Amino acid sequence: MLYDFSFIASFVKEAFIQHVGGGEGGGHTVKIIGWGEENNVPYWLVANSWSIDFGENGHFRIARGYNECGIESRVIAGMMKV
Repeated sequence: MLYDFSFIASFVKEAFIQHVGGGEGGGHTVKIIGWGEENNVPYWLVANSWSIDFGENGHFRIARGYNECGIESRVIAGMMKV
């Protein structure tokens, strides 16, 4: 699944995204590749395209269940016809 969103300013520095304030910083498209939970906080696991130096080896986690940065309302998916 692809996700197109307006990211928050802390996005460029953090490996776990949970919006607590601040404005939007621009647009970006990433790939949602999984989900999980850590310390009772559910998250989406997302692959970024900014190289493996970003976040956690090129990935980041964003809070799940709160529509952070529109992640649960702006998902795009495709189905291949075989």
